[in-house]
This record gives sequence, structure tokens and C-alpha cells, in this order.
Amino acid sequence: MAQKTFYLTTTIPYVNAAPHIGFALEIVQADILARYHALMGKEVFFNFGSDEHGIKIYRKALEDGKDPQTYVDEYAAKFDALKGLLNLSYTAFTRTTDPHHKAAAQEFWRRCHAAGDIYKKDYKIKYCVGCELEKTDSELVDGKCPLHPNLELEIIDEENYFFRWSKYQERLLKLYAEHPDFVVPDFRFNEIRKFVESGLEDFSISRLKEKMPWGVPVPGDDAHVMYVWFDALVNYISTLGWPEDESNFAKFWGTLDAPNAIQLAGKDQIRQQAAMWQAMLMSTDLPQTKQILIHGFITSGGQKMSKSLGNVIDPVAIVEEYGTDALRYYLGRHIHPFEDSDFTMERFKEAYNANLANGLGNLTARIMQLAETHLQEGTRPEPKGFAPEYTDALEKYETNRALDFVFSRVQALDQKITETQPFKVVKEDSEKGKGIIKDLTQELYIIGRMLHPFMPETNEKIKAAVIANKKPETLFPRRDI
Repeated sequence: MAQKTFYLTTTIPYVNAAPHIGFALEIVQADILARYHALMGKEVFFNFGSDEHGIKIYRKALEDGKDPQTYVDEYAAKFDALKGLLNLSYTAFTRTTDPHHKAAAQEFWRRCHAAGDIYKKDYKIKYCVGCELEKTDSELVDGKCPLHPNLELEIIDEENYFFRWSKYQERLLKLYAEHPDFVVPDFRFNEIRKFVESGLEDFSISRLKEKMPWGVPVPGDDAHVMYVWFDALVNYISTLGWPEDESNFAKFWGTLDAPNAIQLAGKDQIRQQAAMWQAMLMSTDLPQTKQILIHGFITSGGQKMSKSLGNVIDPVAIVEEYGTDALRYYLGRHIHPFEDSDFTMERFKEAYNANLANGLGNLTARIMQLAETHLQEGTRPEPKGFAPEYTDALEKYETNRALDFVFSRVQALDQKITETQPFKVVKEDSEKGKGIIKDLTQELYIIGRMLHPFMPETNEKIKAAVIANKKPETLFPRRDI
């Protein structure tokens, strides 16, 4: 029996900086999948939100001379504004400072504690504030975190609560063995398997409040707050009303026998999502995630984006000049769903002109000019199933392959106009010419419908034009490179 619901969550970003193109990639990828499954008739719950605790945010608030709550309120609003900027369809925006989330995180703690998986000990570690993670010597490059080489590692030496991660090594390996597509793509799955096989060490899940007060209070111990990762991961289920709303939780997250949740994350989060979080779920006897999709990073000119190099791409600026759908198109087709990809404005502009302005936009204008001139009324084709090339790609999360198929149909339809020459035929044989034109509008409508998950505004404009039998305003004005 086909699953009737679809649950999808992104990671939730730290609200210590404005949204950048790398995060726009993750949230747009997620929105494409959510819209596709809704198009296929499923009831979708799409979770997004903001991670608002931890030392990184606490220090940033102090630097700005603001109360931490005031600081995170301002930045959370910037991330929630992505809904309009990127035309997102998420169901919930879950903030980790929400009272319900904090209560859910505390209940999750209690259940892990009741399972015997939380204990206290003194420890000393090297800590990367950028990752909010401890680092072993083997993970360092020249004594620094490879992801944040500009930050000095800090030494934490204090008494903390720990989670018995080591207890779940065999269960995690069993989970991976029984679900060979648990992490996509395969090469990322191999990474986490090897990591877990090498042995797991229990990890700290609290901080002393006197040193870092910005966090969820530990139940029964006012001297500690929860480590940011422990608290933040719980948002995936607190957003569903867990633990109170058992029905909604089971409906979307799934059950022990039938997990249903899909998670998206960047390649720097495999450990947290595919091993730490899964062990935490095992501790509380909750269903595992069904599948975890790991995407690569966006580079610019072959280099990691950084303000110092001046190669940071601002999604807001792109949307203001080229429109939301142009950016969604580029992220969906020209950024690989799983591997690192380069993004330069030169390549973006080339793709925009070639595929949107000269391709889809020009095709729509040609067909609808013919229709408006020669047809008496528009048409509303009956919704049909989608081509297997399209659905197969999206079921495998390959957004680029799905859009390649859509734009192959754009090219084929353009070629059909060249071959059939309806603008000539209609003058010689009116009925035959009108028949060709009507067929063209119906095929254009189907293309518009397939664009819905990727370019929802363009989808609406094309379908509305066909139904109204009217040439729309230019969809994608050509830009100078």
C-alpha cells in the first residue's frame, strides 16, 4: 500500500548570520521534493526552522550588545522571510526557543536518562565553536578544524552530562545493514558506516550554566543547560506536537515498523544526522528516520565561499534582479543534488539566457501568440500521470535529471514548431493549423505542470495563459552578460 503522507525536514540553521546561497540550496531542494509529493497526492509535512542556542550564538549576541533572545528573534525573522523570497511551502517554522520545543527537548532528555543513557563525568576536549562539536586529533588539519580553519580550537575542561553513544554502535551498524539506502548517496553512506565501525565515544550533552547560560535547562539540574546539538535535533519531532500529539507524530514521522521521515542535510552533518540522532531515537524507543539525503557544498570559482575572498553569492540579490523562479531553476538543475558544485554569476547568467529567456520564455511567447491570434478559446487539459523519466528522477531525489527531462520537452516542442510550421499551415488550411496550435498549447500546459515543484510561479503563469488563451507578459526578459 502506497504511503499517503510525506514528512520532510531540513536541518535548522544557526541564526548567527544572514541566509546564504548554500542554505538556499538545501531549503529549495527540500521545497522541490515537498511540492512534488504534494503534486502526487500525498499529505505533506515540511519542517524548517532555526537553531537558536549554543555558545556561538551567545557570543555573537554579546558582541552586538544584545540580549540573546532579542538577537535570535531578529535573525529568526530573516530566515522565516525566506518563505516569501524563495516561494517556499513549508508547513512549520520551528524555533528552538519556542516553549513547546524546550519542553519536548526536556522530555526527550528524561527518556534517555530513564533508559540509563545519560551520566555525568569530568572531561577535557578540543572544541570547534564553528561546528559546535568536539574534535579529535585525527580530524584536525595543521591543528585546526578543516571546516573552520580561521577559528582557534578551544579547550573545554569541566564536568558535563554524557550520552552513551558507544552503547549503540552495533544497533547502528545493524540499522545500516538492514536499510542499504538509509543514507543517499552511497559514498556518503560509506563514510558514516566506516565512522561507526571505527568505534563510538560517548558525547557531551550539557554545558555548565555559569559558563554558557544560553540553552535549554537540564531537567533536575539547574547548574547545566543542554548541549546545542542534543536540543536542536529534537526539533524534527517537536514540530509534530511530540510528545503530546501521538497521532500526528505517528502519521508523519511514522512507527517502529514503518518509519516515514526524510531528512536533508549537508555533507558536514552526516555524523549528527545519521549516527548521533539515530542513537538518540533508539534510546527513547522512537522510530528511526526512513532516509537521509546528504548534499554537497556550493563553491564559487572553485573555491569555498568566504567574505574575505569576496566570492559570497547573495540569494536576495539574485532574486531581486532575476526573480525567484530563475534561482530555483538554477539550484534545481545546475547544482548537483549530492556532490559539490560551482556557482558563479557568469554561469548563472548564461543558463538564464539560454534556457529561460531564449528557451522556455521564448517558446511560451511563440505558442501563446499563435493561440491568441488563431484560437477562439483556451483549453484546460485533463490532468494525467507524469512521464516515468520525470517521476523516476524525483523519486530518487535527482532534481537535475528531472529538470533535464522537462527542458528536453521544451526543446522538442520548439523543434515541433519548426517542423510543422503552424504559422504557415493555418493560412492555407485553417482547421489543420488550429489543430496543430491547440496541440502545442496542450503540450506547453503539460510542461508547465511539470515545472510546478521547481518553478511554481512560472507554472501558474503558463497554465493560466493556456486556459485564458492569452500571451503572457515576458516570462524571463533577456539579460546582458
